[in-house]
Amino acid sequence: MSEPVHPLLLDTCAVIWIANGDAIADEAAEILNQVFASGESKYICPMTAWEIGMLVARGKISLSMRPQVWFERVLAVPRTVLADMSPDVLIQSAFLPGNAPRDPVDRIIAATAREFSYTVVTRDRELISYAEEGHIQVLVC
Repeated sequence: MSEPVHPLLLDTCAVIWIANGDAIADEAAEILNQVFASGESKYICPMTAWEIGMLVARGKISLSMRPQVWFERVLAVPRTVLADMSPDVLIQSAFLPGNAPRDPVDRIIAATAREFSYTVVTRDRELISYAEEGHIQVLVC
């Protein structure tokens, strides 16, 4: 995909890589820069806060500060917005069409993307496969 058709929803892996300044795919970096330059917002699912907490608690990632502070700083980046996560979206995540991801957080991210017409920025294979079925849009990072 050369340009996202929809606003961007950053998957947890994308949030971590971008926050750490890690390399992401050239196309994704270019599009994120375009979004920033245009003044458009990028969105983060509230479940990312939970995933960050779990990753730190399980020793999968290490942060130089409490996860709550780290997440607050991510949200403080200009034009970074917490996506709405209504009970309706949570319920929809249980009824996704096709071969939806098995991971509950990925299902919530997919349902959020479907509800608000977001393009998911991710490297997650299940979300990419789900997009290949035509159920969501993704930008591989």
